[in-house]
Amino acid sequence: MYNTFGSLSIVIPIFNEEENIPLLWDRLHKVVEQLKEGELFVEVIFVDDGSEDHSLTLLKEIAEKFPYVKVVELARNFGQHAAIFAAFELVSSDVVVTLDGDLQNPPEEIPKLLKKIDEGYDVVGGWRVRRHDTSFRKAASKLVNYFT
Repeated sequence: MYNTFGSLSIVIPIFNEEENIPLLWDRLHKVVEQLKEGELFVEVIFVDDGSEDHSLTLLKEIAEKFPYVKVVELARNFGQHAAIFAAFELVSSDVVVTLDGDLQNPPEEIPKLLKKIDEGYDVVGGWRVRRHDTSFRKAASKLVNYFT
């Protein structure tokens, strides 16, 4: 299916997403299975960023059933970026896609991102039209996007 790369790592930081994990996994699993049918090696790396709910338990249950899922457990909450970088230490793929655990980045968009990578782009990003973030987070994102 994809000509320029043969492997994909999907990195998802998780912090207190117990309510979202079942739906996230249901949607992500469907996408992963489609990608694997195209003979793409896929690994999913969840990073529990010190969750205080049952997120870690749910992630471990998923990893027990699906060998392509890895779970990294951080000792405490270090923040989203630190969690992503912790997962990057384990990535073994040609391409990495990061998602948020709150489903603001739909897993169904992954094939579109990969298509752009396959067209020769080195970096591809999505754009959330309807953000559900605080005003501070939206402003910070706009600032980062401006400088990027």
